[in-house]
Amino acid sequence: MSVARSNALTTRIALVGDFNEAVLAHRAIPQALAMSAQALGITLDVRWLATDTLRADDDLAGFAGVWCVPASPYRSMDGALLAIRHARTRQLPFLGTCGGFQHAIVEYARNVLGWADADHAETAPDAARAVIVPLACSLVEVAEPVIFRPGSRIAEAYATEWIEEGYHCRYGLADGFRDAAFADGALRIGAVDEHGDVRAIELRDHPFFVATLFQPERAALRGDPCPLVRAFVAAAGQDSLPAGSAGTVRLDPADR
Repeated sequence: MSVARSNALTTRIALVGDFNEAVLAHRAIPQALAMSAQALGITLDVRWLATDTLRADDDLAGFAGVWCVPASPYRSMDGALLAIRHARTRQLPFLGTCGGFQHAIVEYARNVLGWADADHAETAPDAARAVIVPLACSLVEVAEPVIFRPGSRIAEAYATEWIEEGYHCRYGLADGFRDAAFADGALRIGAVDEHGDVRAIELRDHPFFVATLFQPERAALRGDPCPLVRAFVAAAGQDSLPAGSAGTVRLDPADR
């Protein structure tokens, strides 16, 4: 895929995932981005990138931010992991929601911890080292309180101690991975549920790398602002904000 170089006043965002109009989050994401762009006065050029079109870093050239979106299994797990690694290693603002959270964990386990056999139980149910496993209680169309860790980037975005957010998932972080994942503090917990189960992660030494098991974008369907999406857009567009701009979004569906 050939990607044109963005101009100084436009921020290009890659939505990594396989677009499906029936997926609620996929309908919410453009609205959440539009609300954030308008609030910040940033012009966004948003592209859906199907996971099976991503084979090399060049396929992500020119993007200022990467959002790995819900609705997995993806058509290409390798494509999703490539995009996450690209954002992580090149210090590009990254947001992962639902399936994006799950695959950010797999990517970190494989490429940072060196666990080459780390896998996702949904696509590899017999994996010897599944770092994403079935939740004890399904969170499909469930809303629950999310409690933010003080000092985390996600707590800063929401500017509150907790919030109720919606889910559509059946898989989460494996208990056996938790100690190894957060041992050195490079990957840290951003939020938990009322039982202490991890619901958001972030990288410490990165401009913006946040992944949530919940779907914050859903707020846009109610007409409510999405603080985390706004923080992501602000991080991606920090070099693209012209004074007094109105904020617009152009959505290119070509690679859905």
